Amino acid sequence: MAFYSKQELLNLGFFSVGENPMISSRASFYGCSRIVIGDHVRIDDFCILSAGEGGIELGSYIHLAVYSSIIGAGKVHIHDFCNISSRVSIYSSNDDYSGEFMTNPMVCELYTNVTHGPVILNKHVIVGAGSVILPNVTIGLGGAIGALSLVNSSLNPLGIYAGQPVKYIKARKENFLELEAQFIKSKYNQGIN
Repeated sequence: MAFYSKQELLNLGFFSVGENPMISSRASFYGCSRIVIGDHVRIDDFCILSAGEGGIELGSYIHLAVYSSIIGAGKVHIHDFCNISSRVSIYSSNDDYSGEFMTNPMVCELYTNVTHGPVILNKHVIVGAGSVILPNVTIGLGGAIGALSLVNSSLNPLGIYAGQPVKYIKARKENFLELEAQFIKSKYNQGIN
């Protein structure tokens, strides 16, 4: 996988780019001026980030695996140490499926009823492969989402969730909080080799 240099990313027009970006040249970006990338962020091949009015903000030590996407007009904020598995789709905009309105972005807004809303993933959230996250969702600290899940409502911290729509499965262990403190103090927080 070929990665952009930091300067190449800045030349694309990103709002800001942190240290040690590992961003594939095969990823696609739209609305770069509304995208913030923190330190030590990896974005793999064929990911799509399309930032609307609200923008996209990625914290530090984040991984977006192959074929993941972040799309929509609402704000998307992914905090530090989050892991987005392959083929995860995060939407901050969503069409009305009821049939009362028309759908798709090629139709004038007068005839559609699109929902726009923020999506917030707090620190240490992990999202399993193939999952979908819809607008107006906040996932609490350390939330874990099982593969192929649909997240259509906000989730409490330190829980493991799965299903369509997601349901609480059990509590998640909190060891990662102590490991984070150790990691921040260690020599290993300067980058991934």
